Amino acid sequence: MERFTWKARLLPGAKDEYIRRHNEIWPELTSLLNEAGIHNYSIWLAGDEIFGYYEAEQGIAHAARVQAGSPVVDKWNDYMKDVMVFDFDPATGTHYKLEQVFFHE
Repeated sequence: MERFTWKARLLPGAKDEYIRRHNEIWPELTSLLNEAGIHNYSIWLAGDEIFGYYEAEQGIAHAARVQAGSPVVDKWNDYMKDVMVFDFDPATGTHYKLEQVFFHE
């Protein structure tokens, strides 16, 4: 199991809408996350910064491949682009991974 973290930025005034959309997450998206082996996925807000964390039971490379090849993910990203800004790594088609500097188990 590998851990993955990412960050993005909320657009001004978009916090409530961002939260609402995640409260109404699409069943086809949660199915895809399961297919990708993504579990214990959480998203955190700090002001206008968004931080995401998940565990990839089949590895990050597998999770990235499944997400990058999915029309559901493309549709979700398009749906979210009016409330947030995020950069994608062209090599993986997903968020840039943040560098881990400390872990306590």
